[in-house]
Amino acid sequence: MSSSVQLFRDQKYHELKGQCIQQRRLFEDPEFPASDESLFYQSAPPRKVEWKRPKDLCEDPHLFVNGISSHDLHQGTLGNCWFVAACSCLALRKTLWQQVIPDFNEQEWDPKNPEKYAGIFRFRFWCFGEWTEVVVDDLLPTMDGKLIYCHSNVKNEFWSALLEKAYAKLAGSYESLDGGSAADAIVDFTGAVAESIDLVQGKYGEIISEQMKLFEDLLKVHKRGGLISCSITASSGSTNEMETEMGLVIGHAYSVTAIRKLRLGERLMFSFKAEKLFMIRLRNPWGKREWNGAWSDNSEEWKKVSSSECKSLGLTLENDGEFWMTFEDWCKNFTDVDICRIVNTSYFSIHKTWEKKMMHGAWTKNSEPLLNRSGGCFDNKETFLQNPQYIFDIKKTEDKVLVSLQQEDRRKYKKEGKGDSIPIGFEIFKVEDNRSYRLHKLTVQERVATSLYINTRTVFLKRILKQGRYILIPTTYHPGIITKFILRLFTDVPSKLRELKADKPKMTCWSLLCGYPRRVTQIKIHSAEGLQKQDRSGGADPYVLIKCENQNMRSPVQHDTTSAIFDTQVIFYRKNIDSPIIVQVWNSNVLCDQFLGQAVLAASPSDPREQQTLQLRERGSREAAEVPGHITVKVFSSDDLVEL
Repeated sequence: MSSSVQLFRDQKYHELKGQCIQQRRLFEDPEFPASDESLFYQSAPPRKVEWKRPKDLCEDPHLFVNGISSHDLHQGTLGNCWFVAACSCLALRKTLWQQVIPDFNEQEWDPKNPEKYAGIFRFRFWCFGEWTEVVVDDLLPTMDGKLIYCHSNVKNEFWSALLEKAYAKLAGSYESLDGGSAADAIVDFTGAVAESIDLVQGKYGEIISEQMKLFEDLLKVHKRGGLISCSITASSGSTNEMETEMGLVIGHAYSVTAIRKLRLGERLMFSFKAEKLFMIRLRNPWGKREWNGAWSDNSEEWKKVSSSECKSLGLTLENDGEFWMTFEDWCKNFTDVDICRIVNTSYFSIHKTWEKKMMHGAWTKNSEPLLNRSGGCFDNKETFLQNPQYIFDIKKTEDKVLVSLQQEDRRKYKKEGKGDSIPIGFEIFKVEDNRSYRLHKLTVQERVATSLYINTRTVFLKRILKQGRYILIPTTYHPGIITKFILRLFTDVPSKLRELKADKPKMTCWSLLCGYPRRVTQIKIHSAEGLQKQDRSGGADPYVLIKCENQNMRSPVQHDTTSAIFDTQVIFYRKNIDSPIIVQVWNSNVLCDQFLGQAVLAASPSDPREQQTLQLRERGSREAAEVPGHITVKVFSSDDLVEL
């Protein structure tokens, strides 16, 4: 057993199985007994449920019959089509399902060695950032000798029913699986990063350019092992499980089993009046009831395609719940898609490799503002910064960033009526390049990204960020709410993501000898204009150098300009408040950089906090000789070290 795998309820599979074999008995799970409490917490089944083992339901039980396939599963009476859709997606990827069903050959029934069977099975789920092993017995809920929940289309195959039982144990009961999200289940199966897209709000059915971008994105996700599901949200005048005119079921999760871009030959180009076809294949977890529009199984379109082309698509002409659609029809008929990316963090890969950082955190309440960590969203101006704060760096000129914020799974609280996810989201601010303490007031910082605020388990955001330092603030929508979360950040180069915990520099023994900061000053250098020309083309390569006591902060170089936008932010905790801050402008050269001018700032709390333009001068005092150019700055100073 890998040391990185946690044991649910501390149950050790090999130990329990060994005891059962030694005592010649079948395992009965005391942590998830074959009783009503494991079935439901509120709504009892309509008739008495009998718990039976697979050998009581058929003569020759197996985990898998002829391997594992997305066609193996049917939903049963629970409203957990989302779980079955996630299982259908999982079955497409051997490397993924083998993580969920470890050592499947060892767990399989062995007719030659029946004494090895002990009625015990194990499954692994990615729970809140850790792989967790869940042990179950094989007593399954039945009525009239048939499984009432998830089951295979082959009577003697039981992997899906046993996997569902392990997942129900994790959630607290089978009823806790009634209603959920396919994306959540896929994340639990894989540790993927989930993104939900509203196809209606994004106008993907109307704007062809957006539709094509989404197609390419989904094609890339699918090719790289990601899993995708989709659904239709009930609107006014429609209800869940109602069928549309086109044969699709409202409020029902479908798994995406293939995405293809087909180049058409001359004959087909003439037939379809297009060079390419953009196609998507879906599966209904019920195993029946399919799309009946263009490219449905028995439609006219397929009659125009040769049998060899049908074969390359893997077309099945039977009512097995799987069907093809054009991507345009898919965008127009479905309302929501859940994309689960398997983010590649392996250095031994032909695909892009991401740097991953994951942090466990919590929103906690405290009456002391500096200790409170549950301040609510940005609209709560007084308390917003009283949330956990995470700092990270973008080292490249710009970098694509993926952020996933996931709250604690609340299904286990359904019994207490608190099973709904809390609305969560996050903000990202570009902050001072040298900030290392918590942010207490928004002044010069730039708000660069805001996620959706939504009551789903996971909130996801993709952004391209420029070089610099950033603070990410995860929040609940309302203040004062307590729960745990995990934050995952993926970047191209290491981001050094870490939580900011200290409010100000720590007082130490050295502080008595060397002094302790008495003032905090924030400076934003917006721009420099009218600089002296430095080359034949009439330009310069300027940067700014900001000096405070023994600290120097330098901006990136702006090339070939005498009017540069810097937007550089810095913060200093100052021991000697009489010592000014000096902002110098330099021209970058290959051999020796050239001084272009400077401004001297007293940076006292009484100085104006509005943006100001300052004349550049020679080295020396504030009254030194003027030189060409001026800089535009904002300065904030306070003698309260936790004001800024």
